[in-house]
Amino acid sequence: MTNQPAKREYFLDSIRAWLMLLGIPFHISLIYSSHIWHVNSSAPSWSLTLFNDAVHAFRMQVFFVISGYFSYMLYLRYPLKRWWVVRVERVGIPMLTAIPLLTLPQFIMLQYVKNKTAEWHTLSAYDKFNTLGWELISHLWFLLVLVVLTTICIGLFKKIKNSAAHIAGNISLGKLSLIFLLLGIAYAAIRRVIFIFAPEILRDALFNFAVMQTLFYTPFFLLGAVAFVNPRLKALFTTPSPWCMVGSLVTFAAYLLNQRYGSGDAWMYETEYVITMLLGLWMVNVVFSFGHRLLNFQSARVTYFVNASLFIYLVHHPLTLLYGAWITPHIDSNLLGFIAGLIFVVGIAVLLYEVHLRIPLLRFLFSGKPQNKETRTEAPVR
Repeated sequence: MTNQPAKREYFLDSIRAWLMLLGIPFHISLIYSSHIWHVNSSAPSWSLTLFNDAVHAFRMQVFFVISGYFSYMLYLRYPLKRWWVVRVERVGIPMLTAIPLLTLPQFIMLQYVKNKTAEWHTLSAYDKFNTLGWELISHLWFLLVLVVLTTICIGLFKKIKNSAAHIAGNISLGKLSLIFLLLGIAYAAIRRVIFIFAPEILRDALFNFAVMQTLFYTPFFLLGAVAFVNPRLKALFTTPSPWCMVGSLVTFAAYLLNQRYGSGDAWMYETEYVITMLLGLWMVNVVFSFGHRLLNFQSARVTYFVNASLFIYLVHHPLTLLYGAWITPHIDSNLLGFIAGLIFVVGIAVLLYEVHLRIPLLRFLFSGKPQNKETRTEAPVR
């Protein structure tokens, strides 16, 4: 355990917050995209589809690198058991709170919007459980993955700490790219084997979230932890690389082509995972380098949204679905509907955030942290 606080990484705090808040325009654009979602506009927009694909292709990979970075920082600050409890409370309590307060009412609402209430009794017990798994975890899946990763990293972080002097000593972006390419191929091979021999498992919600998603994002989480240990690796990400910028554009183009011409019955998903494994790595450099240059400062406004980002993200999803189900049909313009949706969702989410700050129980439930009576706002969840 160390009592020496790490130097504040303002740009990483800001990037983490904006990546989470980017989930709002991502889900609103999903309404107006060509992708089939819970609610869709009458006619899709190609520009909003492109925006949606661009956000989806890299956002969570970069997010998990930052989560791994801050998680390892806390690992060095607390004793092992205390670290695990702190991490699980900060992500697990908000997740468990959001299920009955947000995603369950959202699921019930969607049953009426889609006129599926009459079909519920026809489902088997497993199908009911699995449907609830998909719908109740919903956009909370990354919190579940963080709980699983925290538990897995009890042993992995110890190995990183013991080999801190040698780990990633002569690493380069080229070597990292080769490693992540091989990891993407390995993940794709695992998924393909499952698809061939036990395809029914892939439709199981808990297996997808707790196993497959965890498996995919573990390399990014560990990469963040190693970046905390190794200043040289961190410098690789905060220094702009033209090759990473070009590589990101090329892999995103490949991602779009795979979306357009790939087939779910063939190798579309496996190809996507290989592409997004590399794209995610290169976008870490793009996002970190721009963030380090533009966001590495202290600001009361930025701090506010850093503190508010988790709560706003949790409540934005049902607000987006409410907007899509009952307001979107009355707006003919996709662009106007998208902008109005941002105002609607962000405005109400910020209002709800301010209300929850004044209720100590809600502050605890949505932050996972004991509340100091003298403090109005919580520290950012890391």
